[in-house]
Amino acid sequence: MSIQEKQQRVRELLKERNAVLLAHYYQRDEVQAIADFAGDSLGLSIEATRTDAPVIVFAGVHFMAESVYILSPEKTVILPAIQAGCPMADMITKEKLLALRDEYPGYTVVCYVNSSAEVKAYSDICCTSGNMLKVIESIENDKILMIPDKNLAKFAARHFPEKDIKWYSGYCPTHDRVNAADVEEVKALYPDAEVIAHPECAPEVLALADHICSTSGMSPYARQSSAREFIIATEMGVLYQLRKDNPDKKFYIASRRLLCPNMKMTTLDSIIRSLETMENIITVPEEIRLKARAAVEKMIAIPRNA
Repeated sequence: MSIQEKQQRVRELLKERNAVLLAHYYQRDEVQAIADFAGDSLGLSIEATRTDAPVIVFAGVHFMAESVYILSPEKTVILPAIQAGCPMADMITKEKLLALRDEYPGYTVVCYVNSSAEVKAYSDICCTSGNMLKVIESIENDKILMIPDKNLAKFAARHFPEKDIKWYSGYCPTHDRVNAADVEEVKALYPDAEVIAHPECAPEVLALADHICSTSGMSPYARQSSAREFIIATEMGVLYQLRKDNPDKKFYIASRRLLCPNMKMTTLDSIIRSLETMENIITVPEEIRLKARAAVEKMIAIPRNA
C-alpha cells in the first residue's frame, strides 16, 4: 500500500473502533498529518480526557501513553509501538528517587512528565517544559529537587536564584546531541534567522537562543515573531507543525542529529496493526495511578507557560 492508502486505512479503522489518534509533535510527518490531535505530551493527555471516544491510540512513547491512562482510566489506551520508550525517563526509577529523598530531606520533588507513572507517584508535583517555571513559582518551599532532567533544572535555577534547586543527572540523549558549534554553523548559513531552543538542550545551546520554549510554544512564537527564518533546536519532527502553521516562514534544524529513534518507531503500519488486533494496551496499577494522578493534577491546575 502507498502512504496515502495506509493513511486512509488508519482513518477507516479509527472510525470502526470509535477511536481517536493522538500524535506527539516529534512523530513522523505522515502520522501527524492524519492525527485527530497533535501536540505535546500534556496537551494530548488533556485532549484524551475531553473526547468521548472510548479508545485512544497514542503515537508517542510509553510514559506519554501512561499519562493518558492516569487521567482517563476508563478508556482503552493503545501504544502502537509498544517498544517505544524514553531513555531519559528510564534514567530515574522509584528506588533512585527514594534515595534522593533521603539525601535531600525537606525538598519538594518536581517531576518532569518525561518519567514513568511509578516515579510520578513518588513525586510531589509534575511539570512540563511549558509550565515548569509556573510550577516552581507556585511552590512555597525554597528547597526544590528536580528530576530527571538536569538541563531543565539548570534552566529553572537561572530564573530562580533565590531558590535552592538541586537536580538529578538525567538528560535527553536527543537534545544532548546538539551543541553550540552546531547552532553557530547553521547560524552562519542563515544569519537573519532566530534561534528557538527547547529547555532540554544544554546550557551552551540555550545561551545562543533568541527564544527558549516548549514544543507547544514554538509555533505560536514563530507566528508572532517578525523574523522570517528560524533555527530550531529540538527534535526534528516539530518542523512539520511549524511549517504547517507558518507556511510563509522558513525553518531549519540546528542539527541533523536531533532525531529521536523512539519517537520514530510508530509507523502507519504499526497503527494499522494495533487497531486491527486491539493489542499493545497500556495500563497502570490503580495504587500507582492514583498517586501519580495527584502529582499530575497539581500541575494541570497551574497555567502553562510558552
